[in-house]
Amino acid sequence: MRLLATVILLVLPLTGPAEATSEKILTDSLTFNGARRNYYLFVPQKAGVTAPAPLIVLLHGSGRNGLSLVEKWKDIASQEGIVLVGPDSADSAQWASPVDGPDFLHELVEMLKSKYLINPRRVYLFGHSAGASFALQMSLLESEYFAATAVHAGALTQEVASFLIQRAKRKIPIAIQVGTEDQFFPLKSVRHTRDELTRQGFSVELTEIPRHDHWYYDLAPKINRSAWEFLKKTELAEDPRYERYRFER
Repeated sequence: MRLLATVILLVLPLTGPAEATSEKILTDSLTFNGARRNYYLFVPQKAGVTAPAPLIVLLHGSGRNGLSLVEKWKDIASQEGIVLVGPDSADSAQWASPVDGPDFLHELVEMLKSKYLINPRRVYLFGHSAGASFALQMSLLESEYFAATAVHAGALTQEVASFLIQRAKRKIPIAIQVGTEDQFFPLKSVRHTRDELTRQGFSVELTEIPRHDHWYYDLAPKINRSAWEFLKKTELAEDPRYERYRFER
């Protein structure tokens, strides 16, 4: 167990276990640290038919829930045979460590792997807004557990970037999409995140969407397709490794 001396907090503006039924989004929950945590699950008919399926963990924006992303990813997942899970953060207004991850995400993924034919080397992260920034953080903490990460409208602060980048054991591939008119994540801050990561040897794809603001949902099909084309290229070279952390304030 490694000691982390800071608690990472993300707050951004609003922008019997069920069995998977083909082509339906299911709502379920698991108990984590004594609390019931809701998540939304989509297991398409194609998933695991000819080979273990990839899994994408979807982290929602502030003021929303996991369903808001699973709904937008459902069509691609159905076409490609991707299992989707969209957990709710403990507080819908934010994602925070340690209550939301990495241990919570790890427990959720391991539970799904025990029930469905999921490729453990193809577990990915996608997030929007607060969920995007948290996905970047989780990528760095658990770079040997998640294969790759794609986000829309997210960045790392200088303090968080300096703290986490040095702790990553693997140069996890990362893709960031952001609008040139995003009011919450200006290009300067997103480019700074890209530059800090690439300076440390990470492979980062930054896509700047002209005349696009922070609103993800109307462009979701295009954003998600681009994200999946990036994610699907990467598979862990060996079985995933996970490391637990102890967080201190």
